[in-house]
Amino acid sequence: MSPLAHWCHRHRLAVVLVWVGLLLALGAGVGAAGSAFGNGSTSQDTDSARATALLQRASDSAAGKSGRVVWQADGGKVTEPAAERTMSGVLERVSAAPGVATVTGPYTATGAAQVSEDGTTAYATVAFDQDVTDAQIDHVERLATAAESNGLHIALNGQAFTANPEPNAVADAMGIVLAFAVLLFVFRAVWVAVLPIVTAVVGVGTSAVAVMLLSHVITLSDTTLTLGSLIGLGVGIDYALFIVNRHRANLMAGMGVAESTAKALNTSGRAVVFAGLTVVVALLGMLTLNIGIINGMAIGAAVTVALTVLAAITLLPALLGMIGPRVLGRAERRALAAPGGGPRSEDGVWARWARRVQDRPKALGLLALTVLAALALPTLTLRLGASDDGNLPTSSTNRQAYDMIADGFGPGFNGPLVLAVQAPTPADRAAQAKLVTALGKVDGVARAVAAPMKEGQTVGVISVVPTTSPQSAATSELIGHLREDVIPQAEQGTSLKVYVGGTTASNDDFASVLMSKLPLFVLVIAALGFLLLTVAFRSLLIPAVGAVLNLLSIGVAFGAIVMVFQYGFGASLLGLGAAGPIESFVPILVVGIMFGLSMDYQVFLVSRMREEWARTGDSHRAVRVGQAETGKVIAVAAAIMFCVFGSFVFGGMRVISEFGVSLAVAVALDSLLIRMVVVPALMHLCGHANWWLPRRLDKALPHVSVEGPSEESAPPRHPVREPQPAGLTD
Repeated sequence: MSPLAHWCHRHRLAVVLVWVGLLLALGAGVGAAGSAFGNGSTSQDTDSARATALLQRASDSAAGKSGRVVWQADGGKVTEPAAERTMSGVLERVSAAPGVATVTGPYTATGAAQVSEDGTTAYATVAFDQDVTDAQIDHVERLATAAESNGLHIALNGQAFTANPEPNAVADAMGIVLAFAVLLFVFRAVWVAVLPIVTAVVGVGTSAVAVMLLSHVITLSDTTLTLGSLIGLGVGIDYALFIVNRHRANLMAGMGVAESTAKALNTSGRAVVFAGLTVVVALLGMLTLNIGIINGMAIGAAVTVALTVLAAITLLPALLGMIGPRVLGRAERRALAAPGGGPRSEDGVWARWARRVQDRPKALGLLALTVLAALALPTLTLRLGASDDGNLPTSSTNRQAYDMIADGFGPGFNGPLVLAVQAPTPADRAAQAKLVTALGKVDGVARAVAAPMKEGQTVGVISVVPTTSPQSAATSELIGHLREDVIPQAEQGTSLKVYVGGTTASNDDFASVLMSKLPLFVLVIAALGFLLLTVAFRSLLIPAVGAVLNLLSIGVAFGAIVMVFQYGFGASLLGLGAAGPIESFVPILVVGIMFGLSMDYQVFLVSRMREEWARTGDSHRAVRVGQAETGKVIAVAAAIMFCVFGSFVFGGMRVISEFGVSLAVAVALDSLLIRMVVVPALMHLCGHANWWLPRRLDKALPHVSVEGPSEESAPPRHPVREPQPAGLTD
């Protein structure tokens, strides 16, 4: 790493210009080609996927988007002349609007079922052409809501009228401002606050335009950019901070700028590369799940992390060369220039805390583990699903339409089950009719209706409306009951084939598939962490402890989203809408991301410990010094991540808010309790066993120096007996 640092320092202007040129070139490419984001298929080999495929094959033509216009009469009925006259005029104008294929309203002989039994609620279905534009849909929305009055409330929902929140630039800006404030408050030096943020923003900005271009090559979700910004800003600022902090320590030790930059990159820079590599590997490990929407998010996030690491080890050394000694505060520069200036023994808060952990490892370690276990406990009740309009804030028109439909027609009307029926013979069609009758008598079914089949048609559709909402656990149980008990009885003795599909069933199947893969994925990630740490630190105990504690961090992350989003604690205060199941793919991504972030802190902490162990051979001193010297920067890094992740909670996207809450809470507790209490406490208790590795395994494993070259090539054979020092450094 030293040659790279020296080259970037000597050619600092060229390095900066290359990064600026790269950003401009990629931006020009996006300006010319745009982006092509789209949600990849989430279907697996499931019953709902087979239902969808059957209906698509039987369909004469692909349908465009559709949505509902829902209205409710306050203090009256929607069938009263005034309300009917008003809404009939609205629907006529909507049907004549460009891009609209058909409008099916309630004021016809065939639309009587579109009025609720109490007559207070009605809806119309609007079907659009396949090539409808967003502008045309917006025009229809304005036409539909123009008749809103004191006595008539109108709201919209459905696929066509669902507003997909755009990435919130305010959330990015708020996270950056908070990170700057934290850095400035802690280090009291403007350039220390500016450099990590500039490096991270350049890395994230470059990756954003690169991901936009990549969306033309592979399918990337429309949330990929926001998720990439969330991760990239957090790790980018942290990675740059670790290097800048080591550079500042080197300058205070009397090194020149060039020498200090090279040594910082050769020590902390190595740890940054290794930590970034673990995050990328963890993210790309999700590709083994072979699920389209997760593949795209994982690739986009991995590209972002890789480019932020590249910026930290190339752009940052160039900027450090330009800034020179001004990376130190004025007081630090005056102290360095004064006679006898230079490094001083410190006995600050982190040094005192490190000694306290060494003195009472059992009590403090047990207390921290108890707190973490309690916070992770809600994970046992984790329920996966998919958010819908019912989870939106009550101010949303989609949520209002959802509530009106639920009040007027029942909660299950917002997510009916669609049964695809393959009935090639008259006997099969007779069995289908019996099935419809049987479905109507099933507990949990509000009604079951079969669509009329045309002459010669062999594929039919049965609509089943549950009595419970799409997100209810009872609806999931109903789906299982239909598949396991009711439908097999109807199929028995015939060639009839029935598959339960529709959005509600598809979401339920997707959640089941991911839930079944989650335990194995967690174990694979833990094993991967164990292997990487074994190679990095030539130890078996440290990787084993790290793998177990990484799982605990993931449990804390899950516990946080369960409490806020599934149970609804604090959700209203944060403006996050109603409680509901956790988005199915969120836990998988949280596992990969949190694994990488936990590994980051473990690498930065233990690499400094091993550096001291290699120098002195005293395990207790190595643990204490490593904790004391990295405690401040790890705490600051965690505070920055907490600010960045926390700012995304208010971005308006439920999925991103789930990531923000889980990662913010988990990172804060991981750094303060696990890395600053549990890890050093366990290492003090284990002593020299921390660094034990069988000789045969030591020879078989590749040698990777994470902490960089030390003053000693290997730890002394016998531990150095250390006198009781006043500070922490010799």
